[in-house]
Amino acid sequence: MDYVHRFDFVDTELDSLRQQGLYRRLRILMAQQGPTTTIDGKKVINLSSNNYLGLTTHPKLCAAAKKAIDDWGVGTGAVRTIIGTMAIHEELEKKLAAFKHSEAALVFQSGFTANAGVLGPLLGEGDLVISDELNHASIIDGVRLTKAERAIYPHLDMAVLEQRLQEAQATGHKKVVVVTDGVFSMDGDIAPLDKIAALCQKYGAISMVDDAHASGVLGKNGRGTVNHFGLDGKWDIQVGTLSKAIGAMGGYVATNQKLRELMQHRARPFLFSTSHPPSVVATCIAALDVLQSAEGEALIARMWDNTAFFKKELQRLGFNTGVSQTPITPVIVGEGALVMKLSDELFAAGVFAQGIVFPTVARDKGRVRTIVTATHTKQELEQALEAFGKVGKKLGIVR
Repeated sequence: MDYVHRFDFVDTELDSLRQQGLYRRLRILMAQQGPTTTIDGKKVINLSSNNYLGLTTHPKLCAAAKKAIDDWGVGTGAVRTIIGTMAIHEELEKKLAAFKHSEAALVFQSGFTANAGVLGPLLGEGDLVISDELNHASIIDGVRLTKAERAIYPHLDMAVLEQRLQEAQATGHKKVVVVTDGVFSMDGDIAPLDKIAALCQKYGAISMVDDAHASGVLGKNGRGTVNHFGLDGKWDIQVGTLSKAIGAMGGYVATNQKLRELMQHRARPFLFSTSHPPSVVATCIAALDVLQSAEGEALIARMWDNTAFFKKELQRLGFNTGVSQTPITPVIVGEGALVMKLSDELFAAGVFAQGIVFPTVARDKGRVRTIVTATHTKQELEQALEAFGKVGKKLGIVR
């Protein structure tokens, strides 16, 4: 069989996506990541960015990145364990540990690799991980890379979680880890960490949370869900990202010093990937400084004010926003093709709200996912709501 025909299966897969109305080309951002921006040459109100606090373009972060290039250069030239650990990396990790009220922290290249980085050293043969059914793909893939057994509990179902813990206790696993998202990225609801912590304490399990969409959003100065629930010092592992509210890129694990040292020796993403460029590290340090200032507090407050207004008005228009408790506000419409039609019509009306369909969400739970930021103006949100109302009526989604 010749080279071309060996890849006929790709055509089949792509044709299937087109027939279902799910084929999408990448949208091209042609300006800064702001509340309004230019995508594919069209100026739009941006409702699909994880830039919760507008820090991607903050002057202090930009200045820190430029200075770091002058001081350190543009790259590190090695993995952390050879010669890729600069003093600036250590500074960021100390600041992260203090920010998260944990003993230590370790930085990874992304939130995705942070999950793989901690789960690999943490779990082995004879261990068990108990995971919420809606946990992020990075948690699922991180678990798959280990030899541990897996158990799932229905989304936020504490009764079944306790049942799984009882079963684990009866079967005598070496270690049991309970892992959950802090804020769930598709629905915007919050995991009840207080109840999970109590169950982990009762059954001797290790508690782990992925705070990707909670860092910079929940807790004092955006410290996350552990702080939000008053669990500082009572929760074992916090994973997070530096690419959403923090405004740059990367991930981290905030935990105890012993686990940090083990990850340095056993976490494969840490061992086999070149470390962060110093400009990125400096940007993250500057972001933490902003978060812990009066300006940061004001940005977080404005984000929540904007969120409350936008969510309330979407509901008034008749849209189904699910169970969202955070700036992640899904507009759930169901069937995938209709979702993509809604997204396209909104774009034509000057609003960018990306469609999310199966397999990211259930087939009947397709939605456009909106995220309101601190930097959206009331006028921009009103314009976006007007577009939602008109397009929603045109497509028969609302009356």
